[in-house]
Amino acid sequence: MAPKPLPESDLEYILRATAPLWEEVRSQQLFISGGTGFFGHWLLESFLHINEALGLNAKATVLSRSPEAFASRAPHIAHDPAIRLLTGDIASFNYPEGEFAYVIHAATEVAVVTADKPLERLTAIQDGTAHTLRFAATHGTRKFLLTSSGAVYGRQPAHITHIPEDYLGAPSTADPASAYGEGKRVSELMCALYAASTAIEFKIARCFAFAGPGLALNANFAIGNFIADVMLGRTVSIAGDGTPLRSYLYPADLTVWLWTILFRAPSLEIFNVGSEEAISIVDLAHRVTATLNPNIDVTVAKRAPEGNIPLQYVPSTQKAQRLLNLQQTIGLDESIRRMAGWNGFRPQ
Repeated sequence: MAPKPLPESDLEYILRATAPLWEEVRSQQLFISGGTGFFGHWLLESFLHINEALGLNAKATVLSRSPEAFASRAPHIAHDPAIRLLTGDIASFNYPEGEFAYVIHAATEVAVVTADKPLERLTAIQDGTAHTLRFAATHGTRKFLLTSSGAVYGRQPAHITHIPEDYLGAPSTADPASAYGEGKRVSELMCALYAASTAIEFKIARCFAFAGPGLALNANFAIGNFIADVMLGRTVSIAGDGTPLRSYLYPADLTVWLWTILFRAPSLEIFNVGSEEAISIVDLAHRVTATLNPNIDVTVAKRAPEGNIPLQYVPSTQKAQRLLNLQQTIGLDESIRRMAGWNGFRPQ
């Protein structure tokens, strides 16, 4: 959770990149679940910036389990007159009155309390999506954005370096760790079912990995942990063998992509959201130290087995580039610098 405003330069970039899309939002209401999380913070702060800059007079209702806690962490968002905080759980919140032309379902349902309880995680995802869809269907919603996940593809095959949206693989139903990916798959299917019986346009963004201001430094995100290590002047330690491949999109680009998908994507068209710049975890650690402080050491706990085939989690974004003209504009090194700088660190 970001405790302070996001960089003004990033908000200006999002405004410039999306300005032509916003006229339809004038005097409309938005509803956002997950608005107090990492995605939600970027969406809300960019919305407020754009709302004021373009004089849209739009409003956003934001679902939160604890509005008071959010207000104490991010008063610049919570106390803005365009924001209304609604107390409730994603699976059971009381529906607010009025029409909400746009619904963004960005609740992640990956809280620590369910990390080791896959059945609870799966249930939370399904129930939360179902409850939000019922809300949209009865409150005048025109466009609905679901933030899904690259986890819906299951294990990425070794021969596919960048996984496309038309890959039909799936998580293993015999593996409890598949609860998150399967939950997101069911959420996507629910959107298709509602599309068949309502006039709502459903937009689906399969999100991968990200790095930038607002991402937690003390959670289960490798890049955040590495940056925290460097900031504290300690050795960057990798618990595994460091071979898995990931890619990282800067959240200002992420936000541009999500707003564009909401407003411009055809209904039920699925788009991967992420970076195509693949990097191993061990190379990422060295990239962080090289960018921020080359004097910091990197250690790897395990040696990769002979003939090891690295796990991959890297999207193809050719469809988003081709159909929506979306691009990655901020590279990994700059993402690392901005993330560390926003957290008060200056490279050595």
